[in-house]
Amino acid sequence: MKTILVTGGAGFIGSNFVPYFCEKYPEYHVINLDKLTYAGSLDNLKECEGMPNYRFVKGDICDAGMLTSLFAENDIRGVIHFAAESHVDNSIKNPRAFIEANVVGTFNLLETARAHWIDAPNKPKPGYEDCRFHHISTDEVYGSLGNTGTFSEGTPYAPNSPYSASKASSDFLVRAYTHTFGLNTTISNCSNNYGMKQHKEKLIPLVISNALSERPLPVYGTGANVRDWLYVLDHCKAVDLIFHEGKPGETYNIGGRNERSNISVVQTVCRLLDEFKPRVGGGKYEELITFVEDRAGHDFRYAIDATKLENTLGWRAEETFESGIAKTVKWYLDNA
Repeated sequence: MKTILVTGGAGFIGSNFVPYFCEKYPEYHVINLDKLTYAGSLDNLKECEGMPNYRFVKGDICDAGMLTSLFAENDIRGVIHFAAESHVDNSIKNPRAFIEANVVGTFNLLETARAHWIDAPNKPKPGYEDCRFHHISTDEVYGSLGNTGTFSEGTPYAPNSPYSASKASSDFLVRAYTHTFGLNTTISNCSNNYGMKQHKEKLIPLVISNALSERPLPVYGTGANVRDWLYVLDHCKAVDLIFHEGKPGETYNIGGRNERSNISVVQTVCRLLDEFKPRVGGGKYEELITFVEDRAGHDFRYAIDATKLENTLGWRAEETFESGIAKTVKWYLDNA
Protein backbone atom coordinates (compact mmCIF):
# COMPACT_ATOMS: atom_id res chain seq x y z
CA MET A 1 0.00 0.00 0.00
CA LYS A 2 1.48 3.33 -1.11
CA THR A 3 1.80 5.87 1.72
CA ILE A 4 0.91 9.51 1.05
CA LEU A 5 1.66 12.27 3.56
CA VAL A 6 -0.87 15.10 3.74
CA THR A 7 0.27 18.06 5.85
CA GLY A 8 -2.21 20.41 7.49
CA GLY A 9 -5.07 17.97 7.07
CA ALA A 10 -6.95 19.22 10.13
CA GLY A 11 -7.27 22.75 8.78
CA PHE A 12 -9.97 24.12 6.50
CA ILE A 13 -8.94 22.91 3.05
CA GLY A 14 -7.02 19.89 4.31
CA SER A 15 -9.94 18.56 6.34
CA ASN A 16 -12.12 18.71 3.24
CA PHE A 17 -9.42 17.06 1.13
CA VAL A 18 -8.45 14.16 3.42
CA PRO A 19 -11.87 12.44 3.69
CA TYR A 20 -12.41 12.89 -0.06
CA PHE A 21 -8.95 11.48 -0.86
CA CYS A 22 -9.14 8.54 1.57
CA GLU A 23 -12.51 7.48 0.24
CA LYS A 24 -11.49 7.80 -3.41
CA TYR A 25 -8.18 5.94 -3.02
CA PRO A 26 -8.59 2.99 -0.61
CA GLU A 27 -5.32 1.62 -2.01
CA TYR A 28 -3.41 4.54 -0.44
CA HIS A 29 -2.37 4.73 3.20
CA VAL A 30 -2.93 8.41 4.05
CA ILE A 31 -1.02 9.96 6.95
CA ASN A 32 -2.41 13.30 8.08
CA LEU A 33 0.30 15.36 9.79
CA ASP A 34 -0.98 18.42 11.62
CA LYS A 35 0.29 20.55 14.48
CA LEU A 36 -3.29 21.28 15.63
CA THR A 37 -2.90 25.02 16.04
CA TYR A 38 -5.95 27.16 16.74
CA ALA A 39 -7.02 26.75 13.08
CA GLY A 40 -6.96 22.93 13.04
CA SER A 41 -9.28 20.50 14.77
CA LEU A 42 -9.80 16.75 14.74
CA ASP A 43 -13.53 17.50 14.91
CA ASN A 44 -13.14 18.39 11.22
CA LEU A 45 -12.17 14.78 10.44
CA LYS A 46 -14.96 12.71 11.95
CA GLU A 47 -15.62 11.19 8.50
CA CYS A 48 -12.21 9.52 8.71
CA GLU A 49 -12.89 7.69 11.97
CA GLY A 50 -12.81 3.99 11.20
CA MET A 51 -11.24 4.37 7.75
CA PRO A 52 -8.61 1.60 7.54
CA ASN A 53 -6.34 3.62 5.24
CA TYR A 54 -6.20 6.74 7.44
CA ARG A 55 -3.88 7.71 10.27
CA PHE A 56 -3.43 10.97 12.14
CA VAL A 57 -0.04 12.12 13.45
CA LYS A 58 0.32 15.25 15.55
CA GLY A 59 3.52 17.03 14.60
CA ASP A 60 5.17 20.22 13.42
CA ILE A 61 6.75 20.49 9.96
CA CYS A 62 9.39 22.72 11.57
CA ASP A 63 10.65 19.60 13.40
CA ALA A 64 13.12 18.18 10.87
CA GLY A 65 14.01 15.18 13.00
CA MET A 66 10.38 14.15 13.33
CA LEU A 67 9.94 14.38 9.56
CA THR A 68 12.99 12.20 8.92
CA SER A 69 11.65 9.52 11.26
CA LEU A 70 8.15 9.74 9.78
CA PHE A 71 9.42 9.24 6.22
CA ALA A 72 11.72 6.38 7.22
CA GLU A 73 9.20 4.50 9.36
CA ASN A 74 6.38 4.78 6.81
CA ASP A 75 8.31 4.85 3.52
CA ILE A 76 6.36 7.87 2.34
CA ARG A 77 6.04 7.98 -1.46
CA GLY A 78 4.08 11.20 -1.95
CA VAL A 79 3.48 14.55 -0.21
CA ILE A 80 0.49 16.88 -0.54
CA HIS A 81 1.46 19.98 1.39
CA PHE A 82 -1.40 22.13 2.74
CA ALA A 83 0.13 23.09 6.10
CA ALA A 84 0.58 26.85 6.39
CA GLU A 85 -0.16 29.90 8.42
CA SER A 86 -2.69 31.65 6.18
CA HIS A 87 -4.55 34.56 7.78
CA VAL A 88 -3.24 37.87 6.44
CA ASP A 89 -4.28 39.83 9.54
CA ASN A 90 -2.24 37.49 11.72
CA SER A 91 0.78 37.87 9.43
CA ILE A 92 0.68 41.62 10.01
CA LYS A 93 0.63 41.12 13.78
CA ASN A 94 3.21 38.31 13.92
CA PRO A 95 5.21 37.86 10.68
CA ARG A 96 7.81 35.55 12.27
CA ALA A 97 5.31 32.71 12.70
CA PHE A 98 4.62 32.80 8.96
CA ILE A 99 8.30 32.64 8.03
CA GLU A 100 8.84 29.70 10.35
CA ALA A 101 5.82 27.66 9.25
CA ASN A 102 5.61 28.53 5.57
CA VAL A 103 9.28 28.91 4.65
CA VAL A 104 11.25 26.80 7.15
CA GLY A 105 8.54 24.16 7.35
CA THR A 106 8.36 23.79 3.57
CA PHE A 107 12.15 23.64 3.38
CA ASN A 108 12.20 20.82 5.95
CA LEU A 109 9.64 18.84 3.97
CA LEU A 110 11.53 19.30 0.72
CA GLU A 111 14.84 18.28 2.30
CA THR A 112 13.29 15.21 3.88
CA ALA A 113 11.64 14.15 0.63
CA ARG A 114 14.86 14.73 -1.30
CA ALA A 115 16.88 12.61 1.12
CA HIS A 116 14.31 9.80 1.09
CA TRP A 117 13.63 9.72 -2.65
CA ILE A 118 16.86 10.84 -4.37
CA ASP A 119 20.42 9.47 -4.30
CA ALA A 120 21.99 12.45 -6.10
CA PRO A 121 20.77 15.37 -8.23
CA ASN A 122 18.49 14.00 -10.95
CA LYS A 123 19.10 10.42 -9.79
CA PRO A 124 16.04 9.08 -7.95
CA LYS A 125 16.47 5.95 -5.87
CA PRO A 126 15.33 2.77 -7.65
CA GLY A 127 11.58 2.39 -7.15
CA TYR A 128 11.13 6.04 -6.15
CA GLU A 129 10.95 7.51 -9.63
CA ASP A 130 7.24 8.35 -9.39
CA CYS A 131 7.26 9.97 -5.93
CA ARG A 132 5.71 13.41 -6.07
CA PHE A 133 5.66 16.51 -3.86
CA HIS A 134 2.64 18.74 -4.45
CA HIS A 135 2.69 22.20 -2.89
CA ILE A 136 -0.48 24.22 -2.32
CA SER A 137 -0.01 27.97 -2.64
CA THR A 138 -2.13 31.08 -3.14
CA ASP A 139 -2.98 33.69 -5.77
CA GLU A 140 -1.81 36.35 -3.30
CA VAL A 141 1.81 35.76 -4.37
CA TYR A 142 1.00 37.65 -7.58
CA GLY A 143 0.13 40.87 -5.79
CA SER A 144 -2.84 43.07 -6.60
CA LEU A 145 -4.81 43.68 -9.80
CA GLY A 146 -6.63 46.80 -10.93
CA ASN A 147 -10.12 46.73 -12.39
CA THR A 148 -9.14 44.44 -15.25
CA GLY A 149 -6.84 41.51 -15.99
CA THR A 150 -6.22 38.11 -14.41
CA PHE A 151 -3.36 36.17 -12.87
CA SER A 152 -1.82 33.49 -15.09
CA GLU A 153 0.98 31.08 -14.26
CA GLY A 154 3.36 33.52 -15.96
CA THR A 155 2.37 36.56 -13.89
CA PRO A 156 5.44 37.93 -12.04
CA TYR A 157 5.38 37.49 -8.28
CA ALA A 158 4.71 40.67 -6.30
CA PRO A 159 3.62 39.69 -2.77
CA ASN A 160 2.37 42.55 -0.62
CA SER A 161 1.86 41.02 2.84
CA PRO A 162 4.08 38.95 5.14
CA TYR A 163 1.72 36.02 4.45
CA SER A 164 1.97 36.23 0.67
CA ALA A 165 5.73 36.87 0.86
CA SER A 166 6.17 33.70 2.93
CA LYS A 167 4.13 31.69 0.42
CA ALA A 168 6.08 33.15 -2.49
CA SER A 169 9.30 32.12 -0.75
CA SER A 170 8.03 28.57 -0.31
CA ASP A 171 6.99 28.43 -3.97
CA PHE A 172 10.51 29.40 -5.00
CA LEU A 173 12.01 26.73 -2.76
CA VAL A 174 9.83 24.09 -4.42
CA ARG A 175 10.90 25.35 -7.84
CA ALA A 176 14.57 25.27 -6.81
CA TYR A 177 14.35 21.66 -5.61
CA THR A 178 12.97 20.67 -8.99
CA HIS A 179 15.59 22.47 -11.05
CA THR A 180 18.58 21.68 -8.82
CA PHE A 181 17.83 18.17 -7.54
CA GLY A 182 15.25 16.86 -9.98
CA LEU A 183 12.61 16.47 -7.25
CA ASN A 184 9.25 15.65 -8.84
CA THR A 185 7.12 18.61 -7.78
CA THR A 186 3.98 20.46 -8.78
CA ILE A 187 2.56 23.71 -7.43
CA SER A 188 -0.98 25.04 -7.41
CA ASN A 189 -1.97 28.64 -6.72
CA CYS A 190 -5.60 28.94 -5.71
CA SER A 191 -8.05 31.79 -5.26
CA ASN A 192 -10.11 32.45 -2.11
CA ASN A 193 -11.64 29.21 -0.83
CA TYR A 194 -14.98 29.00 0.92
CA GLY A 195 -17.13 26.15 2.18
CA MET A 196 -17.66 23.96 5.22
CA LYS A 197 -15.19 23.69 8.11
CA GLN A 198 -13.54 27.09 7.61
CA HIS A 199 -12.26 28.86 10.73
CA LYS A 200 -14.45 31.68 11.98
CA GLU A 201 -11.67 34.26 11.52
CA LYS A 202 -12.36 34.19 7.75
CA LEU A 203 -14.94 36.46 6.13
CA ILE A 204 -17.85 34.12 5.38
CA PRO A 205 -17.93 32.11 8.64
CA LEU A 206 -17.27 35.32 10.59
CA VAL A 207 -20.29 36.98 9.00
CA ILE A 208 -22.49 33.95 9.70
CA SER A 209 -21.32 33.64 13.30
CA ASN A 210 -21.71 37.35 14.06
CA ALA A 211 -25.08 37.56 12.34
CA LEU A 212 -26.52 34.67 14.33
CA SER A 213 -25.23 36.31 17.52
CA GLU A 214 -26.62 39.73 16.51
CA ARG A 215 -23.14 41.23 16.47
CA PRO A 216 -21.78 43.77 13.93
CA LEU A 217 -20.63 42.39 10.58
CA PRO A 218 -17.23 44.06 10.01
CA VAL A 219 -16.29 44.98 6.44
CA TYR A 220 -12.91 46.54 5.63
CA GLY A 221 -12.95 49.99 4.05
CA THR A 222 -15.87 50.34 1.67
CA GLY A 223 -16.05 46.61 0.90
CA ALA A 224 -14.99 47.23 -2.71
CA ASN A 225 -12.04 44.79 -2.65
CA VAL A 226 -12.64 41.92 -5.09
CA ARG A 227 -11.76 38.23 -4.76
CA ASP A 228 -12.27 35.19 -6.98
CA TRP A 229 -14.19 32.65 -4.88
CA LEU A 230 -13.50 28.91 -5.19
CA TYR A 231 -15.65 26.25 -3.52
CA VAL A 232 -13.38 24.11 -1.36
CA LEU A 233 -14.38 20.73 -2.80
CA ASP A 234 -13.71 22.01 -6.32
CA HIS A 235 -10.24 22.92 -5.06
CA CYS A 236 -9.76 19.46 -3.54
CA LYS A 237 -10.62 17.78 -6.84
CA ALA A 238 -8.15 20.02 -8.66
CA VAL A 239 -5.35 19.14 -6.22
CA ASP A 240 -6.11 15.44 -6.66
CA LEU A 241 -5.93 15.83 -10.45
CA ILE A 242 -2.67 17.79 -10.39
CA PHE A 243 -1.04 15.37 -7.94
CA HIS A 244 -1.81 12.42 -10.19
CA GLU A 245 -1.66 13.88 -13.68
CA GLY A 246 0.18 17.21 -13.54
CA LYS A 247 3.44 17.60 -15.41
CA PRO A 248 6.54 17.55 -13.16
CA GLY A 249 7.86 21.02 -12.43
CA GLU A 250 4.67 22.76 -13.53
CA THR A 251 2.48 25.30 -11.77
CA TYR A 252 -1.30 25.34 -12.14
CA ASN A 253 -3.68 28.14 -11.17
CA ILE A 254 -7.01 27.10 -9.63
CA GLY A 255 -9.84 29.61 -9.67
CA GLY A 256 -13.61 29.54 -9.55
CA ARG A 257 -14.26 32.34 -12.07
CA ASN A 258 -16.51 33.84 -9.41
CA GLU A 259 -15.34 37.39 -8.79
CA ARG A 260 -17.24 39.18 -6.05
CA SER A 261 -16.58 42.29 -3.98
CA ASN A 262 -16.38 41.75 -0.23
CA ILE A 263 -19.53 43.78 0.36
CA SER A 264 -21.38 41.73 -2.25
CA VAL A 265 -20.35 38.50 -0.51
CA VAL A 266 -21.51 39.80 2.86
CA GLN A 267 -24.83 40.96 1.40
CA THR A 268 -25.36 37.58 -0.26
CA VAL A 269 -24.76 35.75 3.02
CA CYS A 270 -27.17 38.11 4.76
CA ARG A 271 -29.89 37.45 2.19
CA LEU A 272 -29.47 33.69 2.57
CA LEU A 273 -29.65 33.97 6.35
CA ASP A 274 -32.80 36.07 5.97
CA GLU A 275 -34.27 33.16 4.00
CA PHE A 276 -32.98 30.22 6.03
CA LYS A 277 -33.04 31.67 9.58
CA PRO A 278 -34.82 35.03 9.89
CA ARG A 279 -33.83 37.35 12.74
CA VAL A 280 -35.83 36.69 15.88
CA GLY A 281 -36.64 40.34 16.39
CA GLY A 282 -37.37 41.01 12.74
CA GLY A 283 -35.39 43.15 10.33
CA LYS A 284 -32.64 42.19 7.91
CA TYR A 285 -29.19 40.87 8.77
CA GLU A 286 -27.74 43.44 6.36
CA GLU A 287 -28.59 46.09 8.97
CA LEU A 288 -25.69 44.70 11.06
CA ILE A 289 -23.04 45.55 8.44
CA THR A 290 -20.38 47.85 9.90
CA PHE A 291 -17.54 49.36 7.88
CA VAL A 292 -14.20 49.35 9.72
CA GLU A 293 -10.73 50.75 9.11
CA ASP A 294 -9.14 49.09 6.10
CA ARG A 295 -6.42 46.46 6.48
CA ALA A 296 -2.83 47.70 6.07
CA GLY A 297 -1.61 47.03 2.53
CA HIS A 298 -4.99 45.59 1.50
CA ASP A 299 -4.75 44.24 -2.08
CA PHE A 300 -7.59 45.57 -4.22
CA ARG A 301 -8.41 42.67 -6.51
CA TYR A 302 -7.44 39.07 -7.25
CA ALA A 303 -8.64 37.10 -10.28
CA ILE A 304 -7.38 33.71 -11.49
CA ASP A 305 -7.11 32.51 -15.07
CA ALA A 306 -7.49 28.71 -14.76
CA THR A 307 -7.26 28.07 -18.51
CA LYS A 308 -4.09 25.97 -18.25
CA LEU A 309 -5.63 23.58 -15.71
CA GLU A 310 -8.87 23.42 -17.66
CA ASN A 311 -7.26 22.79 -21.05
CA THR A 312 -4.41 20.46 -20.08
CA LEU A 313 -5.99 18.37 -17.31
CA GLY A 314 -9.70 18.85 -18.02
CA TRP A 315 -10.65 20.32 -14.63
CA ARG A 316 -13.80 22.43 -14.27
CA ALA A 317 -15.27 24.05 -11.18
CA GLU A 318 -18.57 22.30 -10.51
CA GLU A 319 -20.06 24.91 -8.20
CA THR A 320 -21.16 28.41 -9.13
CA PHE A 321 -20.87 30.96 -6.37
CA GLU A 322 -24.66 30.91 -5.98
CA SER A 323 -24.83 27.14 -5.49
CA GLY A 324 -21.70 26.95 -3.36
CA ILE A 325 -22.57 29.78 -1.00
CA ALA A 326 -26.05 28.36 -0.40
CA LYS A 327 -24.51 24.98 0.55
CA THR A 328 -22.01 26.77 2.77
CA VAL A 329 -24.55 28.82 4.71
CA LYS A 330 -26.76 25.76 5.22
CA TRP A 331 -23.77 23.78 6.54
CA TYR A 332 -22.91 26.45 9.12
CA LEU A 333 -26.53 26.68 10.22
CA ASP A 334 -26.64 22.90 10.67
CA ASN A 335 -23.32 22.87 12.52
CA ALA A 336 -23.45 26.12 14.48
